[in-house]
Amino acid sequence: SLLVNAARQPRKEKVKLQPFLQGRKADSIPNKQVDDPVGAQVKTSSLATKKQQLSSFHVIPPNVIFGVLKEGCTYSATVILKNVGVNFSRFWVKPPPPHTGLRVIYRPGPVAAGLQVKLDIEIFAMVNGREDTDGLEEISHHIEILTEAETLLLPVRANIL
Repeated sequence: SLLVNAARQPRKEKVKLQPFLQGRKADSIPNKQVDDPVGAQVKTSSLATKKQQLSSFHVIPPNVIFGVLKEGCTYSATVILKNVGVNFSRFWVKPPPPHTGLRVIYRPGPVAAGLQVKLDIEIFAMVNGREDTDGLEEISHHIEILTEAETLLLPVRANIL
C-alpha cells in the first residue's frame, strides 16, 4: 500500500510516482494518420469505442541525465521503449548530430504488443572549444524516436568538465 511503509507504519510523506506510472507520456509530436492497407487491423468489439491510440510507445525513463562527466571518456545509459498498444509497431531513431557526442545503439525491427526494446544511449564527453564556459560545458539534446503514430522526444542532458 502507498499509505504505509515497509515497517507497516503510516508514511509521513506522499510517495512520488514516476510519470509513466501515472499514465503521462513523454513529450511527443503526433504524426499525420495514414491509412495503411498492409498493416494489421484490430477488429475486437471491446476496442471499437476506445479513443486512445492502438499503437503507442512509452519511454522509460522519460529523460536521461548523465550529470557531470570527465572530458575524453565514454558513458552510457539504458532506456526502455515499451509498446503499450495492441498492435505490433515499428520505430526508428534519428541519429543525433556528431557535435553532441551522442550515439544510440538499438536493434531495429517490429515490436510486438506488450514487449519492450532496449536503447543504449552513449555519450563521448567532449568540449567544443569555447573559452567562456569556465571549464564546464552543458550538453542538452532531444533524441527523436520516430514511431508509426508519433515522434517521441527523449531529452538528454550532461555537464562536461
